[in-house]
Amino acid sequence: MTRPRKELISLADTPYYHCVSRCVRRAFLCGSGDGYSFEHRRGWIVQRIKQLATVFTIDIAAYAVMANHYHLVLRVDAALCQALSSDEVIDRWRTLFAGPPLVQRYAAGHHLLPAERVVVDEIVATWRQRLGDISWFMRCLNEPIARLANQEDNCSGRFWEGRFKSQALLDERALLSCMAYVDLNPIRAGIADRPETSDYTSLQERLGLAPADQAKTARAPDATVGDQNIPTPLAGLLPFSGSDHGMTQPRHIPFDLLDYLQLVDWTGRAVRDDKRDAIAADLPAILQRLNLRPRDWLPNCCELEQRFGRAIGPVAKITVLCERVGQRWIHGIRHCRRFYSPQST
Repeated sequence: MTRPRKELISLADTPYYHCVSRCVRRAFLCGSGDGYSFEHRRGWIVQRIKQLATVFTIDIAAYAVMANHYHLVLRVDAALCQALSSDEVIDRWRTLFAGPPLVQRYAAGHHLLPAERVVVDEIVATWRQRLGDISWFMRCLNEPIARLANQEDNCSGRFWEGRFKSQALLDERALLSCMAYVDLNPIRAGIADRPETSDYTSLQERLGLAPADQAKTARAPDATVGDQNIPTPLAGLLPFSGSDHGMTQPRHIPFDLLDYLQLVDWTGRAVRDDKRDAIAADLPAILQRLNLRPRDWLPNCCELEQRFGRAIGPVAKITVLCERVGQRWIHGIRHCRRFYSPQST
């Protein structure tokens, strides 16, 4: 039975989540084929992701936009969400939606009665909660893309499959595996032969190698929700923290960028060579530091969605998460027990 999203996302356990949304019937509605090309829609999605990151208190750790689906690794900044003033919440939300007339009057500086101000405060509290809500982020991402695509195709109906899929990333090892899985999507699919040529991925952006025509594509007409346009500024990716590791590091990914690039490059070479059981002698140092067993690393990077369900990480943390959301069992617990054993030196 489908569970409410609020039972699948617990910010008390982790701020990091892997989200996947697929085109209806998994058709190549953002790809190309005989007589058609929708590659420019991948640019629309990248632009929308970066624009929404300036509105929501949600950071982008990694992304990959493919021909019939896209992946996101998101970090919810709950502290920033609560620290926003009421005016900042209103300004952010009204870049997406016009809001009720009462809030429009308040934003314009009109005098409000005490009872009206109470109503405004209630609306602001609702909007504040939404600014840190992954479901609202994905809704504001998927809906305008679907409208633009349907308008371009002169048709109506669904563009995306049902609900998006989400996976909780419960420790830094799960985060590392998922980011590598996302960044290496084009290589596994055989549409790129090395990470730096993987278009529409966060890794290519971090390397500063996104092609010029991709940047041009990303400037497609602004998608709209209601009567409002998304603002022009685009958010950057969540930066790496360097040598100061820890999942609690504010607004940073708890790895060194050089280590991560080395690991992704090594993994990408192994994937392309189809030698999944042959581990290079010069094993990347980050795997050793995090006690990630090399014989499990590559299969997990290639089969993360198949091996794991709604959460990825140590069994102890998954047990706490299940108790918090009222769930008895979770798919992939066997792989979590094997791959994410307690860290030791």
